[in-house]
Amino acid sequence: MCVQESEEMSEDMENLDISKTDCSEKIRSLKIESEKNSSSSCTVMRNSFPMESISEDTTIADRKQILFNKFLPTLRSGEWSDIGGRRDMEDTHICIADLAKNYGYSILGDEAISFYGVFDGHGGKGAANFVRDCLPRIIVEDADFPLKLEKVVTNSFLETDAAFAKSCSLDSALSSGTTALTAMIFGRSLLVANAGDCRAVLSRGGLAMEMSKDHRPCCVNERTRVESLGGFVNDGYLNGQLGVTRALGNWHIKGLKEVEKGGPLSAEPELKLLTLTKEDEFLIIGSDGIWDVFRNQNAVDFARRRLQEHNNVKLCCKEIVDEAKKRDAIDNLTVVMVSFHSDPPPPIVYQRSRIRKCISTEGLQNLRSLLEG
Repeated sequence: MCVQESEEMSEDMENLDISKTDCSEKIRSLKIESEKNSSSSCTVMRNSFPMESISEDTTIADRKQILFNKFLPTLRSGEWSDIGGRRDMEDTHICIADLAKNYGYSILGDEAISFYGVFDGHGGKGAANFVRDCLPRIIVEDADFPLKLEKVVTNSFLETDAAFAKSCSLDSALSSGTTALTAMIFGRSLLVANAGDCRAVLSRGGLAMEMSKDHRPCCVNERTRVESLGGFVNDGYLNGQLGVTRALGNWHIKGLKEVEKGGPLSAEPELKLLTLTKEDEFLIIGSDGIWDVFRNQNAVDFARRRLQEHNNVKLCCKEIVDEAKKRDAIDNLTVVMVSFHSDPPPPIVYQRSRIRKCISTEGLQNLRSLLEG
């Protein structure tokens, strides 16, 4: 089930022997007092203009047009997960309609910041559950939230990773790792952060737009980064041990991470920020088990057809997972979908182009000669 409210997380936290209070204490112990006044029970922040001016998809020439973009998304979300062909379920996910309110904070203004995430654990579910429960709170408790979301999200991934390292040192049973992909929506802005091989795909007018890059050892950029930090790729695995080059956790695997010197396995996410328009229909976030059997455009086409039939986002997620199982997916399967409209996606109308066919004078003469023999 989707983790909508904080009390729904309590059962998993008890399994980890970590309460919300403990999580907050771990978080506060990692912050520098000069950057954060942790004694405040309710932080009031001022909303910035919704980040269009720093969108990587926005050019200077487009900014005037952005100011007149009156589109505001109507958010509807759904989720579904299945153990798939695995013995254990190590995927988890989270959907929060109002991030600040969910953790007892308030910010000035009417805009809520929505938060969605998919976490694909490996070597156990301890890291995935820990990151799911602690990452959103760390984001909200950052002194720069929500004014500097890009900086806040990047730092929060790293702080969550450090907090999990401390927990593992106290309880070795938690030792494991997880990939993490989150999406935050604030007004017209969509910020996606990814560390690992979960993937986010946006449907823009029916065309698939990849909002994240898979961090795998076969990726040229990632391999270069890994080798520059003393790591290596062997048979498609990082240091011959791990199938991803970015993840949180895995502190128990020697040679991948060091507290002071870092290491080839990074918890730092790659970010993508854009401004939503009325052409943007929905966002699909899936664990890698989904993308093993779906291509990006195939997933968008499948989801559009289902939404056009019933316009039920949660049911659409279930149908994607069921279809993945029919396609012999062998991994855990998790899908979170966020729709930006209350209506279903419209049918795509293909314009038939009218092409004037003409023939040159020389061509006419050649044709006449042939006909006349």
